[in-house]
Amino acid sequence: MWKLTAAPLLLTAALAAAEPPESWIDADTGRRVIRLTKEPGSASLYFNQNGYTADGKRLVYTTPGGISILHLETREARQVVSGRVRMIDAGRKHPRVYYTRDGAAWWTDYQTGETRKIADLPRRGGIATVNADETLLAGTYIEGDGRDYNNQRPATPAPATASQAHSLDQPRNKGQMMEDRWAARLPMAMFTVHIDTGETRVIHRANDWLNHLLFSPTDPTLLMFCHEGPWHKVDRLWTILTDGSKLTKIHTRTMDMEIWGHEFWSADGKTIWYDLQTPRGEVFWLAAYEVETGRRTWYQLQRDEWSIHFNISADGKLYCGDGGDPGQVARAKDGQWIYLFRPEMVPLRGIEADPALVRPGVLRAERLVNMSKHNYRLEPNVSFTPDRKWVVFRSNMFGETYVFAVEVERGSQTGT
Repeated sequence: MWKLTAAPLLLTAALAAAEPPESWIDADTGRRVIRLTKEPGSASLYFNQNGYTADGKRLVYTTPGGISILHLETREARQVVSGRVRMIDAGRKHPRVYYTRDGAAWWTDYQTGETRKIADLPRRGGIATVNADETLLAGTYIEGDGRDYNNQRPATPAPATASQAHSLDQPRNKGQMMEDRWAARLPMAMFTVHIDTGETRVIHRANDWLNHLLFSPTDPTLLMFCHEGPWHKVDRLWTILTDGSKLTKIHTRTMDMEIWGHEFWSADGKTIWYDLQTPRGEVFWLAAYEVETGRRTWYQLQRDEWSIHFNISADGKLYCGDGGDPGQVARAKDGQWIYLFRPEMVPLRGIEADPALVRPGVLRAERLVNMSKHNYRLEPNVSFTPDRKWVVFRSNMFGETYVFAVEVERGSQTGT
């Protein structure tokens, strides 16, 4: 009799043990951590995508089965889009989620369930971002039939022209892939799609690898993008207006092996932030560029505090980072943490600040979550909740990927 009942009991115990805890106190930091999602394979969005609904009350996240939203107070979750889709952004104005599916762009109203197809995408095209007033989408496509790693064979075989004859072998690793794709100089177009009419318009063409498009969160006409490739070889960071005018380079290299990237906007749209290293892997900064004035501020970090991605609270007073393992560019010996940063400016000691010079500062780090059991092949992609009470991140520290949150102020959160 015992043998007949033991197997189900052991199986139930094993399944219970496999599910991560709903909350715990990090033994190293004293911070409370909670698990926000229940679905194995669920993930919060990339660090600079808008993953919060227009009312600031809900988190948008992806699952193997589609797109879901979670109420941040009640933690009630529900699926709003089913099927294999690619998430773009949550709307900043309307109760919508934007995504691509089957070669087209769509939106779904998460309150009513209404779903509309916006437009078919250009051949070999993708959408990356939604503007502040939800009138435009923006994306890129490769022109011609040159091959890249995302599309190894032309959709329609055709005789190669000088601009179409690129052929990329399978890369040995990501670094080789970046080198090869950058060197291929494939012709690309940047385009916008009108959300109401579906009208598509090319606003910029280049043989640079155009990537990481990101609209300003406040100015619907201002678009940030990057020249992708090996960071030490590209002039990465640019802005452009949606009519194709005012193409502007944001940062200029001043030394060999200087790199910058993983750019993002402040919530008020006044500042562009980015990871800056002078030179690569040696001296680490979180850099800021004020769009209206061109003024710059650089906050220095220690090697172990460098993070794959940084983010900033809505009020601009706190910063967070997702750390990195020894295999990352910083080669950190003890960098596997979720970090909170508080900014301090370097004292001017009686001199007037020169707006033409970089204003220096330091980020003072505080550890929030021990990530030593996290596999950094999955980037945690930190973000602050709109109320600044939590830092949200995704992690595989328990095996499967889930979305978690850690309290910003120790002991300030109540409930379960």
